[in-house]
Amino acid sequence: MSEQSKPWEFIYRDAGVSVPPFDEKALSLYVEEFASSIPDFPALKFYSRDMSYRELDQLANKMANVLTGLGVSKGDVVGFHMPNIPQYVIALLAVAKIGCAGSGVSPMLAPSELAYQIQDANIRVMVSLDALANASLAGMETVPECLQTVVVTGATDYLQPAEFDLPEIGGVAMVRMLSEMAQASDEFAQRPVDWNDTFLVQYTGGTTGRPKGAMLSVRNIVRCPVTQYAFTHREAGKDVFLTPFPMFHIAGVGGAVSGLRSGLCGILVPDPRDLDYICQQLKQNPPSIFGAVPTLYQMLLQKEEFHQIDWSNLKMAVSGAAPLTADDRRKIEAVIGKDKVCDAFGMTETSPVYIVNPPHRIKPAALGIPVPGADVKIVDVETGTREMPVGEAGEIITSGPHVMKGYLNLPEESAKAMRELDGKTWMYTGDVGYMDDEGYVYIADRAKDMLIVGGYKVFSVEVEDKLITLDFVANSAVVGKADAERSGNDIVVVFVELSPEHANRDPQELETELVAFCRKHMSPYKVPKEVHFVDAIPLTNIGKIDKKALRAQL
Repeated sequence: MSEQSKPWEFIYRDAGVSVPPFDEKALSLYVEEFASSIPDFPALKFYSRDMSYRELDQLANKMANVLTGLGVSKGDVVGFHMPNIPQYVIALLAVAKIGCAGSGVSPMLAPSELAYQIQDANIRVMVSLDALANASLAGMETVPECLQTVVVTGATDYLQPAEFDLPEIGGVAMVRMLSEMAQASDEFAQRPVDWNDTFLVQYTGGTTGRPKGAMLSVRNIVRCPVTQYAFTHREAGKDVFLTPFPMFHIAGVGGAVSGLRSGLCGILVPDPRDLDYICQQLKQNPPSIFGAVPTLYQMLLQKEEFHQIDWSNLKMAVSGAAPLTADDRRKIEAVIGKDKVCDAFGMTETSPVYIVNPPHRIKPAALGIPVPGADVKIVDVETGTREMPVGEAGEIITSGPHVMKGYLNLPEESAKAMRELDGKTWMYTGDVGYMDDEGYVYIADRAKDMLIVGGYKVFSVEVEDKLITLDFVANSAVVGKADAERSGNDIVVVFVELSPEHANRDPQELETELVAFCRKHMSPYKVPKEVHFVDAIPLTNIGKIDKKALRAQL
């Protein structure tokens, strides 16, 4: 697409928006500057605890000294195995100061999934919550050789420190975060960082059955979140934001980085299902920016307290991870005000957001337009080289400073996803959509083998690859069924063809065994909610599983 054929650019001009200038430096340097310019302004709020930019920077310095004392240096990877608590942000900034990479590790991972990510990312030091260290980490059957130290912290360490037991994990040193930091200096000299250094190895579901580590650079992470908010002015030392997205997910860490990069006050939400806590924090701290998935908006709208919040300071309410229905949009706007809802669309590999629906110029049925600095094309699905005319569906591809460096240790997968076209590197998203004459992108279909469960992606092949290890499963097929109670959410449904020697067993007994297996070896959101036993899994005329036929049965 030529520069002249980017029809969305007139919307930038209409809104007075341009591609933001960037000083591509480590996130920690921005925080250092705010520690000097707005030292007493709270960078974080966690229950009753306020943590100023000055204190946050000092704590990050201490943590950087702890990590370097454990041998961490540039080129190493540190794992963050926690919910949204201050320690996550402290560790993230410490990694930025050292110039090494971090990797968000979901607290929901089963021990075998946890071991895979540690080994694949070559995580040397893990910063882990005590409860998770004593359960998931200690539950690994085989401890990855790369893991040398686990720094253990308690959920209330920055509220009311409590005693906890350190687990025993063979060959791995266990240390307490608070104890180590108490002995560390609060001064640390920023290490040299290049804009193309890997800052995060962020894992995403893969169609190969194994999660893939997207290598996101300093430029990706520090630059991209700012473009998402290009249509909304934010003021350092004044604005407050709350996004319950967990930071081990790209949406959560992207939101945290955006707030820290801009000198905002971020309200930490350790449990996104705790609606009472969210409402309480919003009432006490009227937000400038709020973000959530559609299902959380739906649940909050049912809370009386949500309707009592002062929304007069709100500049933008972001919705992402799943489509927002027109009815939900109307209900949200009735509470928070019109022209404030902003749809955000992207993926882990794009750091994450590359399309937004600008609040002042919403098209409710659309995903939105590319953010400043991002380019988007619709190309034919067959070859990926022919640009589709306006209104015709094809694969959505995107190019720009938001696109990842590639998948860790997966050159072939990287080459498939990132291809050269017209002198640029494009991310082939796998999403099918079309573009109108003003540059708004619409989703026509999402990858058929991908489900959205509570805002998380579930790839059917990943579940199927696990199920085939059960001796009574001859074949299986996972499909999604629309959740009637949660718009934009899927229910994981599995069809199972039994092996001949188990064909006469009690179906209820088999279902119980299958679900128990899934709960042990998969994240909770991947566990099937419906199990159907069939005589044979239907196949297409070329021998592929006919999921279209299975969806028709549902």
